[in-house]
Amino acid sequence: MESHSRAHQAVAALRQVLGPQWEFSFADHPDRTFEIRHRDRGTPYIPPRSTPSWTELLTTLSMAFADRGVARDKCLPLRWGRETELTISAVQALDPLLKDGRALTYRKGYLPQPVVRFTGDRDEHGDLLDGFLTAFVNISRVQPIASIDDYVDALDDWLFVLSQLGFHARHIEIHGRVEVWHRRQVAGVTLMFNHLDLTIGDLVLLWNTEHPDRMALDLGTGLERLAWARTRRDWKELVYGPFADAVPIAVLDAIRTATLLLGSGITPSAKGAGGVARRVIAAVPPGLVRLGTSALVRAFHQHWAASADLQVPWPAICSAIEEEVAGRSVRTSHRCRLGKGPVAPEGTEASCQ
Repeated sequence: MESHSRAHQAVAALRQVLGPQWEFSFADHPDRTFEIRHRDRGTPYIPPRSTPSWTELLTTLSMAFADRGVARDKCLPLRWGRETELTISAVQALDPLLKDGRALTYRKGYLPQPVVRFTGDRDEHGDLLDGFLTAFVNISRVQPIASIDDYVDALDDWLFVLSQLGFHARHIEIHGRVEVWHRRQVAGVTLMFNHLDLTIGDLVLLWNTEHPDRMALDLGTGLERLAWARTRRDWKELVYGPFADAVPIAVLDAIRTATLLLGSGITPSAKGAGGVARRVIAAVPPGLVRLGTSALVRAFHQHWAASADLQVPWPAICSAIEEEVAGRSVRTSHRCRLGKGPVAPEGTEASCQ
């Protein structure tokens, strides 16, 4: 099956499954984009009064997927060590199928997968924009499929899951392109989801270019972004709670990410995954450590424990952060005595006094 034929078949199948209550519009220019919107769009959105905890939100997601026959699988390890040092997306569970053309995957089904990425959008000062985090829970469905119909059925399943969270189809828009993208061994077609003005995720049809019968789907969104779209609360208060104004957001993001890394058994070191942990903790100022990080780490540990089986308890994480910050001071002092100057954390300037 040719790639473009597969893309057109996907659009045709979408029309059939979604039915007449959804309207398709195609752009009249070369990028061949299209939009799918509910015929009753435009009605006002009123956020639900209740704000569930992270655990309650994850439970609702798990039950909703299970109602559609999608079982939960265990998370991938955060330490990846293949093409990336860390797990950056649940789609990595499909690597054997999509990249090697083998009929197997590391995981399949519903995964609330903690991930670490450094690609979030930032402002002119280098601070993460609202809606972006270095570490977040990648709400995913990764699954081998036999046909395009399976892919389109997954869209219907996802609309059901969203409805169980309190979203309504009339506030959802779907965007795509009648064009196949290619990245080395993998080709695909992507649908993006918006809830009103916020992008909340995507659903991707994927296949191995050498073995196009090896197909899979990858549904991806962020737990924190879903909660944001649902509640329309202030982003910083939603993610950081009572700590939102306590210290700079960059520091909160660093401690939140470090809690996941250290809690997953990754210790700071000179390179590899440990090097990533060291880079993250470099954003934590010594003054904050002297005041103590236990309240922050406890809160973030509870957040991560809702989706991942953390190996390290929060008191040990606090100690590891304190030791790393103290060790950084020693390393900086040593470099200054040698006349080499300190190693500055990314985005900062360092000086010897």
